[in-house]
Amino acid sequence: MIRILLADDEHLIRGAMAALLALEDDLEVVAQAATGEQALSMARALRPDVAVIDLQMPGVDGVSVARTLTDELPGCRTMIVTSHGRPGHLKRALAAGVRGFLPKTVSADVLATVVRTIHSGGRYVDPQLAAEAISAGDSPLTPREADVLELAAEGAPVEEIARRAALSPGTVRNYLSSAVGKTGAANRHEAVRIARGQGWI
Repeated sequence: MIRILLADDEHLIRGAMAALLALEDDLEVVAQAATGEQALSMARALRPDVAVIDLQMPGVDGVSVARTLTDELPGCRTMIVTSHGRPGHLKRALAAGVRGFLPKTVSADVLATVVRTIHSGGRYVDPQLAAEAISAGDSPLTPREADVLELAAEGAPVEEIARRAALSPGTVRNYLSSAVGKTGAANRHEAVRIARGQGWI
């Protein structure tokens, strides 16, 4: 029996996935979480075989959850199911140790098959998303620029970003200025919008 953790902030979607997976004789949903924090807490307590995670959740996002699970619970395979399948999201997810990446538009059969595939050590990436990611190229942002831009997305002032990122305000301004230049944006708010649209943050 493959034990599954589902994490999605949309109750209806999460419930539907749980109901569909429950129809499979070899799959069992052992926990359902609405936030990234809940997913991590439940995974640490229950040690599921596979975590099926939504990309965008309140608080800790799906890629961050996957990265933590990969580090802390290497026996738990992670897969992302999303309605926001941008090339940058896919690349970040794969870098975080995600074994499967697919859109929420897939059938129940495909979802169950991918769970089995990644549980047995395989990988699965939606073919269309993979093709888009290859043609899109890599993010122009350095990891540190992406981190600072992500903190700026919440509207925090430079001083707060500096405190949270353990950097000086001058360094934060330099990273933001560089990110604005690389995205071709007029300001940091537009840079956030562009980077999010591309899946770079």
